[in-house]
Amino acid sequence: MKIILDRPRCEGHGLCEEAAPGLMHLDDDGELVLDREEIGDAVAAAANAAVRVCPVAALRVA
Repeated sequence: MKIILDRPRCEGHGLCEEAAPGLMHLDDDGELVLDREEIGDAVAAAANAAVRVCPVAALRVA
């Protein structure tokens, strides 16, 4: 599985970072950085939680 970020859509709210802190973070400029794009079953729940809380639907898991 993979986390996919639609960078132009991301507004840097940071809710995804709160839901999945080991998978993504906001940098000093407020830009979202994916720490891991490829994910396994162990972190799939956190990745899906990050997708659900994004207010602008900038993330998806495929």
